[in-house]
Amino acid sequence: MKVLVTGAEGYIGSQLGPFLLARDHEVLGLDTGFYKDGWLYNDGAARFPACFNKDVRRVTEDDLRGFDAVVHLAELSNDPLGQFDPRVTYEINYRGSVGLARACRRAGVQRLIYSSSCSVYGVGTDDHKTEESGVNPQTAYAECKALVERELFEMADDSFSPVFLRNATAYGPSPRMRFDLVLNNLAGLAWTTGEIKMTSDGTPWRPLVHVLDICQAIACCLEAPREAVHNQIFNVGCDEENYRVREIASIVARVFPDCRISFGESGADNRSYRVSFAKIRAQLPSFRPQYRAIDGARQLRELFAKVALGRERFESRSFTRLKQLEYLVGSGQLDADLFWT
Repeated sequence: MKVLVTGAEGYIGSQLGPFLLARDHEVLGLDTGFYKDGWLYNDGAARFPACFNKDVRRVTEDDLRGFDAVVHLAELSNDPLGQFDPRVTYEINYRGSVGLARACRRAGVQRLIYSSSCSVYGVGTDDHKTEESGVNPQTAYAECKALVERELFEMADDSFSPVFLRNATAYGPSPRMRFDLVLNNLAGLAWTTGEIKMTSDGTPWRPLVHVLDICQAIACCLEAPREAVHNQIFNVGCDEENYRVREIASIVARVFPDCRISFGESGADNRSYRVSFAKIRAQLPSFRPQYRAIDGARQLRELFAKVALGRERFESRSFTRLKQLEYLVGSGQLDADLFWT
């Protein structure tokens, strides 16, 4: 299958490209290049696809012709970044993504895998959220995810199949590392400071999923028969990976035994949800998550030792999305609409 991966140089994309190539897909990447500075390590065994630089808002039908499928990862990638400038978030994450989908359909791309998020559930109850549950987005990032899902759902027809993957919160090593994800951040704090000092009481629920398990889910959706995935939403993760944030901290502390944990008061962030992953297990039986949080924490400890991760590098702008964009705008490399100058 000939596949275009948008956001191919990002945290997930830099793992997905080699993953798909290893499964004998023909892969080309597209990325605007915001995070080129954030390369933490080299994987000599990995084979990376070619990649061309272009903003997703400027992708045309000509860029998309000849591809069997597009995997769309190229959005502003978390809640704090989405709040940086909600107007621009809507331009990129909503209008840019919908525009890409329309161009895909006109160009004859048969399948679009859209990387959504469990954050669309927002504030939950004790019940596990399913794909049929109502959404309750609390941020511009999550609201854009819900809006894109709704519009792409209406675009589906006999020749165009969108698939929606509501990923749990990602974790685990990636060459294009992110330390603004909860488990990665706590592991980095434990390694570089010897302390996990939380500002909240750690009671909110968060589902987690390893970055390579996200790659596996994407591959399964590309390779599945059309009738199994056409216009379907799948929560991506496994039921055992629903944790309270304080449980994630405790898991990290088991792997970094010399670190101390402290908790604060109940925070202002009211996002809390548990998620059911029964549907993807039933409808895509080839998808079987390979990792748990403890595995990811161990992988990160091993990686930090290999690269001699220090506090200055851990806290640098290169590995935190919001810091990097603030730097690029502040230094005049990006304009107010996040186009390169």
